[in-house]
Amino acid sequence: MDYLCLLLIRSSHEKNQGTKVYIMRAVDLRSDTVTLPSDEMREAMARAELGDDVFGEDPTVNRLERIAAERVGKEAALLVVSGTMGNLASILTHCRRGEEAILGDQSHTFIYEGGGIAALGGIHPHTIPNQPDGTVRLEDIEAAIRPDNVHFPRTKLICLENTHNRCYGAPLKPQYMAAVAELARRHGLSVHLDGARLFNAAVALGVDVRELTRHVDSLTFCLSKGLAAPVGSVICGSKAFIAEVRRTRKVLGGGMRQAGVLAAAGIVALEKMVDRLQEDHANAMRLAEGIARVDGLSINLANVYTDIVYFDVVGATVSADRLIGQLNDRGIRMLSVGPKRIRAVTHYGVTADDVDHTLRALKEAM
Repeated sequence: MDYLCLLLIRSSHEKNQGTKVYIMRAVDLRSDTVTLPSDEMREAMARAELGDDVFGEDPTVNRLERIAAERVGKEAALLVVSGTMGNLASILTHCRRGEEAILGDQSHTFIYEGGGIAALGGIHPHTIPNQPDGTVRLEDIEAAIRPDNVHFPRTKLICLENTHNRCYGAPLKPQYMAAVAELARRHGLSVHLDGARLFNAAVALGVDVRELTRHVDSLTFCLSKGLAAPVGSVICGSKAFIAEVRRTRKVLGGGMRQAGVLAAAGIVALEKMVDRLQEDHANAMRLAEGIARVDGLSINLANVYTDIVYFDVVGATVSADRLIGQLNDRGIRMLSVGPKRIRAVTHYGVTADDVDHTLRALKEAM
């Protein structure tokens, strides 16, 4: 990251020696949510034409929603404050209380969204195993679909995640997305896509993003991760679905007023930040290849797909938390996700030089 941590120490042994300043370089790899907006985003936010979005009168929000819908090949879109709200509002719109959504047991919606679909929607999460590449097997989906029986909740929805956070940031391929959608149609179900890092998937696979969205009924994607906007996610779908999800957003307290100040950064994100995601992917592989050469660390390079790097600490005497502490002392921040496992995410603001600096710190800490 292009900033410095300053450590100020007052000298005690010589009165007139003054204050010593030690400069520590900081690199934050905990998540791609820590990105700061570009200068162009800040300028766009300052100049944004504003109105009341609850009345549908914010022209900058309306423009962002039109751009987003066109970009992913859907009829309409809706700005929300977060990916969690986007997934929650979408699933609440697809399902009624007592109905069921099928989703992977490693999915963000199941693990990291506070149990919202159950707590707020009364929707039953039916989990099936995620495979290491982020998919759920078609036969597992089909086996999870409930028969029409008064004892069972009605199955209404299949949820997918692309890229898949906990499965190494793996991108789901267009052929797989199409196969799940075809299965869903045969059983009268809908498909929702948690596409928080959807554009990472498209860039990694070298396909137009619409190849990953054309078969799903609804989707969300984040503006505030790799696309580097400060706030916001977008829900996309048919006009009828977005009209309903707008009502759900209101119930959740997500109706914003002069939200164009946020949407302006989102427009820059979509127009200027998608192609540069390849830099993050290259930096992630650079980091992973360096980690593979550090004694005491273990990584499978075949599991590095996009901007997310998972690696393990080897040996009984060192834990992930202990290594995280050693790195923090050197200005490097990563995320412990298990007793031995660490996650690092490259993003806007992290350079190849930052990666090399991080690798030097890792070697020192180990």
